[in-house]
Amino acid sequence: MRQLELTFQVAAPLYKESVDSSIAPGLFVKHQAIQKALSLKDRYPDALIIGSDQVFVDARQRTLGKAGGVEEAVSQLMEMQGRRHTFYTGIAVYDSRSGEQLVEFETYSVTLRTLSEEQVRNYVARESPIDCAGSFKVEGLGVALMEKMEGNDYTTLIGLPLIRLVDMLGQFGIPVI
Repeated sequence: MRQLELTFQVAAPLYKESVDSSIAPGLFVKHQAIQKALSLKDRYPDALIIGSDQVFVDARQRTLGKAGGVEEAVSQLMEMQGRRHTFYTGIAVYDSRSGEQLVEFETYSVTLRTLSEEQVRNYVARESPIDCAGSFKVEGLGVALMEKMEGNDYTTLIGLPLIRLVDMLGQFGIPVI
C-alpha cells in the first residue's frame, strides 16, 4: 500500500484462517479474502476494506498454507526445492457504506533452487518466514531461494496483488495515479 502512496490503516481481521484442500484454490482464497474484509465491517462502518489471503499448490498438487513453526518451514522448503509451485492470492475490496464488493484472485509460480538443509535452516533462522505461505519472503532474503519466478505481478507472491488492486480501486472511484 505504501508503494501505491495511499493512505491506509492496518487492522487484523476478526476471521480465523484455515486451509481446505477440497475447494479449488482460486475459489478458496477468494472466499478467505472477502471473509477477512467482512469481519471488519462493523469496526469500520465508513471505509473501503481490503482483504487478502494466500495458499500455494505444491508440485504434488497439495494445497498448503503457512508453516506455523520452524521445523514445518524447513520441511516445506526442503520439499519444495527443484519443483514448480503455484501461489494463489485472493483479494477483496469491500465498501462498508454501500455493501458493494469486488473479489478476485491472481496466481504466481516459483521454482526453488536445490539447497542443502543447512542453507534452508540458515534462511529460516534469519528471516523467520513461518507466517508465510510457502515459508519464504520473496521481498527479503527469500529471493535467494529462487531459481525461477513466473507470473504477471510479483506482488501477488508477496500477498497483495497491487496491479489487480489498482484496477479494483478504480472501480470504486479511487484513482491511484
